Amino acid sequence: MPIFLPVIVFAGILALIPYLVAAFLPDRISVCARRLPAWAQIALPALLVVPYLLIALTVGEFSPLWCALYALLPPAIALVARLAPNNERTIWPQLVILAVLGLSVDLRWFEHAWPPHLVVFNKVLLLDAGIYAFLALRPIAGTGFDLGLRLRDITTGLREFLFCLPIALTLGLALGFLHTHSLEHLAQLAARLAEAWLFTFFFIAVPEELFFRGWLQNLFERRMGRTAALIVASLLFGLSHFNKRTASFNWRYVLLAAIAGIFYGRAWRRHRRVGAAAVTHSTVDAIWSLFLR
Repeated sequence: MPIFLPVIVFAGILALIPYLVAAFLPDRISVCARRLPAWAQIALPALLVVPYLLIALTVGEFSPLWCALYALLPPAIALVARLAPNNERTIWPQLVILAVLGLSVDLRWFEHAWPPHLVVFNKVLLLDAGIYAFLALRPIAGTGFDLGLRLRDITTGLREFLFCLPIALTLGLALGFLHTHSLEHLAQLAARLAEAWLFTFFFIAVPEELFFRGWLQNLFERRMGRTAALIVASLLFGLSHFNKRTASFNWRYVLLAAIAGIFYGRAWRRHRRVGAAAVTHSTVDAIWSLFLR
């Protein structure tokens, strides 16, 4: 199935609209949602089933079970978020939602709903459900999800990358996780750096930094303080990589991701901006994927 088939492109646009609108117009999404009656606020995210329907019917792999999941899970998340106490110290409803979203992605619970080359839709739709819950219905104060990047976002992000680089490079090479390339390939790889950075920024770094820093670290700070929250969020970020690039527990990846998470978390909490953390994350990932993998 060609990935640029018109119906797939249209489904992709529909899936990305909530993410991009929230990223560039964060204040408007909450205002618009709160103008709706209560039942409509809860029912609205059921529309996230539409991209699934478009793709499933196109490829001939429609499943009533998966259809029900994508139609009912986002409204269920919205209901929990709307009923959550409006109290900064009560964070367990938000943590329950984040556990469902995080485990669903990390353990690949729903990926069988999609053709192998389109499983990214699962991650985007679950992200949309979280964005709707935590930016529209029950905003988490201090998230900093605004991708109108400022100069200080870029300088903070690059500074934390430079702090992270010598530690990650030394440890990664010593553990055999990082590998250098021959000089003859460096020019070719460098030409792809901007493309790799932009793709990583929008489709990997921003979603992960929103989840682990804007939401998790932010919530943990309310109960355990800044330092402990930074450490716990970084450990969870590291553990989320346990099954990447291997069929067994990839402890090297977990260790290095947790260390990198410290610097991503520092970048976020400097001005409480997801964009700053995403700059650090994108730069680390782009350099690693092109020059050190």
